[in-house]
Amino acid sequence: MKAFPSHFVLLADYGDVPGIVTENYAFSSLGVLNKDSIAHILLNFCITEAIDCIIPLHHYELEPLAKSAVLFSEYGIQVLLPDADVIADYLAEEKLTYQNFAVFIHGDQIFSTEEASLPANVAPKLNGVFGYNDADDLKLFTI
Repeated sequence: MKAFPSHFVLLADYGDVPGIVTENYAFSSLGVLNKDSIAHILLNFCITEAIDCIIPLHHYELEPLAKSAVLFSEYGIQVLLPDADVIADYLAEEKLTYQNFAVFIHGDQIFSTEEASLPANVAPKLNGVFGYNDADDLKLFTI
């Protein structure tokens, strides 16, 4: 939320979700979880809710959405993930605890929990929300 202070943020998850709406954010349900059709569920939701940018946070959403990013872009929806051909480089094999977080859009660091920005060569053309303890080892943040 701190990374997007001037945007309305719609937080969504599968199953029952509390129906909370505020001036800056809301919660919504994505319906029943079906891991075989993640990209379809999320694309339909984004179109229905007029979403222009999506940040997947569940580990099982990452690869299907990275592979479907071109389809999402045809509907004017930006998928904030690395390209499908490099996404594996940013996946953690186990759950990790991070000291710092950063958000990148087209390689531009728009938010960081650290005061200093990461070096520009760390993330050329990178998209997504990343956790890191060492600036040379960015990993996609998942829940």
